[in-house]
Amino acid sequence: QVMLVESGGGLVEAGESLRLSCTISGSIATLNAVGWVRQAPGKEREVVAGVTLVGTTNYADSVEGRFTISRDNAKNTVYLTMNNLKPEDTAVYYCNYKTYGVRDRSYYTSGDYWGQGTQVTVSS
Repeated sequence: QVMLVESGGGLVEAGESLRLSCTISGSIATLNAVGWVRQAPGKEREVVAGVTLVGTTNYADSVEGRFTISRDNAKNTVYLTMNNLKPEDTAVYYCNYKTYGVRDRSYYTSGDYWGQGTQVTVSS
């Protein structure tokens, strides 16, 4: 079974930093990507950042330049470093692990796994 365990959330003041960690256990697929997704009450779910197996990263405009996603494949761990946090960053942050297969020269999603979420609260 694939399991994701997140840590690093907490309560901070605006301008401070946090680093979230997501450790993935179980079978690790050759083709995979990991993202951080946040959900705040009354707001749409937002994909904050993603990283592929080879290290390609992507960020939402709302966090570009402030957040950094990275992965340590040897530790099966993905990090989200959040700098200059703002009150609007307050949300539950989920680690999302997706696996992929190939059929007829096209990728398809073979797995979609989620962590339990970690609360990030930023005060003004």
